[in-house]
Amino acid sequence: MQSTLALQAVGLSKQYRLGQYRQAYQTLREELGRVSRAMLRRSRAGDRRTIWALDDVSFEVEQGEVVGIIGRNGAGKTTLLKILSRITEPTRGYADLRGRLGSLLEVGTGFHPELTGRENIFLNGAVLGMKRGEVARKFDDIVDFAGVGTFIDTPVKRYSSGMYVRLAFAVAAHLEPEILIVDEVLAVGDAEFQKRCLGRMESIGRSGRTVLFVSHNMATVTRLCQRAILLEGGRIVLDGPADAVTAHYLHSDTGTSSSRTWSAEAAPGDELARLRSVRIVDEHGEIVHTVDVRRPVGIEMQFELLDDGPPVRPQILLCDESTMQTFNALDTDPRWKSNASPGTYTTTAWIPGNLLNEGVVLVTVMLSTLSSGKTVQRFRMRDVVSFQVTDPLEGDSAKGEYAGHWPGIVSPLLEWTTETD
Repeated sequence: MQSTLALQAVGLSKQYRLGQYRQAYQTLREELGRVSRAMLRRSRAGDRRTIWALDDVSFEVEQGEVVGIIGRNGAGKTTLLKILSRITEPTRGYADLRGRLGSLLEVGTGFHPELTGRENIFLNGAVLGMKRGEVARKFDDIVDFAGVGTFIDTPVKRYSSGMYVRLAFAVAAHLEPEILIVDEVLAVGDAEFQKRCLGRMESIGRSGRTVLFVSHNMATVTRLCQRAILLEGGRIVLDGPADAVTAHYLHSDTGTSSSRTWSAEAAPGDELARLRSVRIVDEHGEIVHTVDVRRPVGIEMQFELLDDGPPVRPQILLCDESTMQTFNALDTDPRWKSNASPGTYTTTAWIPGNLLNEGVVLVTVMLSTLSSGKTVQRFRMRDVVSFQVTDPLEGDSAKGEYAGHWPGIVSPLLEWTTETD
């Protein structure tokens, strides 16, 4: 049976030595002094002078998979891509790539600054093993996609960073490598170009070619990738469906998840009310980590009333990643105007589709009583659960087909009326 693997990494490890620095020119006396000092430092510091940017990383990627590589800064993402792109050698392990590789790891990767845009296109094609006729057939599409036709015969050293990245991505995406590796250089382009890039990567994935995509934008990873790999400290900590892996990453960063449950003994609250669970649910009542911006989402809160008492009021507070308050919501159902009776209550606040903006949403839940004009909080759990909102960019959300960052803490789809003479 023929293998369908496009990429196989086995035990990839990369060690760097910290504090290495060497002047271009120095005297013999200076060099001997430097070596002596370095030996002394190593004898004192031991292994502290080295760091493992990658440590025993192994995974496989099938042909046609679009895989996101995520993690905090310094997790080893770029080091991994440089090893796969043959820019640097691993200290241990190996990577087997089966097919022609195109990579875009930084602005102008593979470009010679003294050559023109035209010459660099053909140079990159030759590096990928393509014949001149193959590159020539793609040339007009590349230039049109990059939008640099006026400057195509200008040395690329005179290009702006935006022109650089547009042409570099256009070359990498149109010269049809079997494996495309893209670091998060797309942030350099404007919103219209980012939209085209995302569309191009989606079409590359549908065409059966393999894409490895590094990004800090979890909404983009969820939208583009079926699978994601989470790196932390140079190691793989999770490998699975993109929505589940990005949710784990975001929840670990905020210290929350999309569901919390407490036992009767540990439940927050007081002698009147205790919080038993909070869940983020979809329309079918299933727990979800990621929510389509166009669909409703429910904040389900279950609590116990332990005794008769004054009327209670459930309340939620939503914040974005920067803890900016999105909105407060109080359950104003008339049932809560009656005095509290013992029992277990489950109440769900439904947030309509096309209201929240893309990003991570942190949820705070509260229960209060109002008696003799005085409000008493029975429990308040700050940022107790969280979830991610994503926009599939199908044109029917509040941002339409716009692919760039959409400012604001909410993104409502409004009804518009237009008159014309």
